[in-house]
Amino acid sequence: MNLIQGETVTVIRTGRVLDELGEPTYGEDAREEVESVVVAPGATADLDASRPEGVTVAYTLCFPKTYAGELKGCAVEVRGERFRVVGDPQRYTEANTPGTWNLTVEVTRTDG
Repeated sequence: MNLIQGETVTVIRTGRVLDELGEPTYGEDAREEVESVVVAPGATADLDASRPEGVTVAYTLCFPKTYAGELKGCAVEVRGERFRVVGDPQRYTEANTPGTWNLTVEVTRTDG
């Protein structure tokens, strides 16, 4: 029995696609559900005085070793909300991860 329980999140890959007129646009290419992702609340912050209702929300996600995809440039849907991946997350080495998870990913969303 695991003491830590993961959740299912959806990885959303976006890229250049052609619209119905053949013009390039950016849209969703694929959605992939990933099970057993640990979701930890990250830092939150209010934005500056020019955006008094603005806030930044973040999570730290720990993906399982079974997930082989890359996350640079992706979005992740967590608990029904869409967040963007920060940077180019890299995996820990096998020697440093005896447990289930080896990829820590920061995601963020700004509202307001």
